[in-house]
Amino acid sequence: MTDYSPDGHAARAALDRTTLAQLSQIRPLPEPDRMAADVMRERLQVAIDQDQAGERLRDLRVIGSPFQSIRECFDLMATATDADWEVIAARMERVPQALASFESALREGQRRGVVAARRQALVCADQGATWSGQKTARPFFETLAAKSDARGMGNATLQRRLIAAARRASEAYAQTTRFLRQEYAPAAAERDAVGPERYTLWARAFLGTAIDLDETYRWAWDELHRIEDRMVSVAGRILPGEALPAVVHLLETDPARSIEGVDAFRDWLQALMDRTIAELDGAHFDIPEPVKRVEAMIAPPGGAAAMYYTRPSEDFKRPGRTWYPTLGKTRFPLWGEVSTAYHEGVPGHHLQLAQLTYRADELNRFQRVAAFVPGYSEGWALYAERLMGELGYLQNPAYELGMLRAQAFRAMRVVVDIGVHVGLKIPANEAYHPAETWSPELMLPFAIEHGHHPEDFLRSEVDRYLGWPGQAICYKVGERAWLAVREQAREREGTAFNLKAFHTRALDLGPMGLAQLGRELGSEVRSV
Repeated sequence: MTDYSPDGHAARAALDRTTLAQLSQIRPLPEPDRMAADVMRERLQVAIDQDQAGERLRDLRVIGSPFQSIRECFDLMATATDADWEVIAARMERVPQALASFESALREGQRRGVVAARRQALVCADQGATWSGQKTARPFFETLAAKSDARGMGNATLQRRLIAAARRASEAYAQTTRFLRQEYAPAAAERDAVGPERYTLWARAFLGTAIDLDETYRWAWDELHRIEDRMVSVAGRILPGEALPAVVHLLETDPARSIEGVDAFRDWLQALMDRTIAELDGAHFDIPEPVKRVEAMIAPPGGAAAMYYTRPSEDFKRPGRTWYPTLGKTRFPLWGEVSTAYHEGVPGHHLQLAQLTYRADELNRFQRVAAFVPGYSEGWALYAERLMGELGYLQNPAYELGMLRAQAFRAMRVVVDIGVHVGLKIPANEAYHPAETWSPELMLPFAIEHGHHPEDFLRSEVDRYLGWPGQAICYKVGERAWLAVREQAREREGTAFNLKAFHTRALDLGPMGLAQLGRELGSEVRSV
């Protein structure tokens, strides 16, 4: 369990500074050490800059903050043996201490006037109420502990330890939930937007490059219109003569285009990913044997609404996993799930991140574990969706429309994320509130119109964008970078260009900022 207190953050920042200073003294650096040092240098510097800006003292949001990671780490823990449950018990016993350290950082932020937005405090309080059992029949930790009993392991001492630890962990989440709702939220920032300065820092953290915010905002509008024009064309192949909303309604409600039942849907996801691995291997990618295993999972309730991926353990004993939040649903329309499975599984996050784990002999541990750059990884995953269309896997117009919806959804995110946080105006030639300045109140109706997802999901997404500035843009901006470097490689190599070789070279590099990705593959990324 991580120490999230001010002292813990200070210790990590000091280590970052020391390491950065040591890196600057190492000369000369042969390949691939030079590349690894560049990755470390860029990641360490942005972490230092965020610490100096006080971001670690207001690290509270609906997703991706310590409040979630303290609980979510239990989703990845082995549960097969008594020894596994001993580790779970030990970690569970540390949950109160971890939450207390996190709370102390938030209190220090309050003292310095560095606070998160009120909206994020209240949404996180709702999450904590779910996990602590205030909004559910049984707390998360007690549900987890009960799984050990279901194994019939017969270790009464361990069983009592787990039950006691689960109760204390649940009480700790209840306590932190009360703190967020009763003390932190009333003193939190009323304003959701972070402004240009903070947004620029966060965008650099997510992208590994500096971008022109105005140019990227204009490009996102153009990209959104381009994609939506294509959506109308594809929708006409499904229901000729009908408007796009009518086609979406059909795809969402037609039982013949859906799967009924959570278990059946998970089995469908697993079969799709297994089949995709078998067909891509050797043809468009060279997939190592350990990487061929990926598991479809249903996410525990209480988290964010979007599907996500967790990478394999370093020894591959725990495989890569895709996690699907059902939001209480039991019927699952498939038109949008195919490209989502490609995004989260293969050739998206799983192929990229499990391959990274597999290359332990070529990439240092910082690159494999600590050098996460969302623009690189999320950009690749969105590129993977488009790639599968290029390779002929989305010939069913419903599945192509699902991929286009995902593209439009990500373009919409760039528009609203930059627009709201930076305080830009909606172009005067747009039909939606022309020439008005973006505000949080304008986000949800726009997201509903252009996101083509259920309203409850989009409400969760809006909370996510407002609390995680710069994260929402990394998908489309990252895809833009991946497409750019591929096109530059194609132009440079001409008839000798080989797509599989390009993929191998690109993925073998390991994670890095988009600026470095452009340099390593031969040219700069646009908008750097």
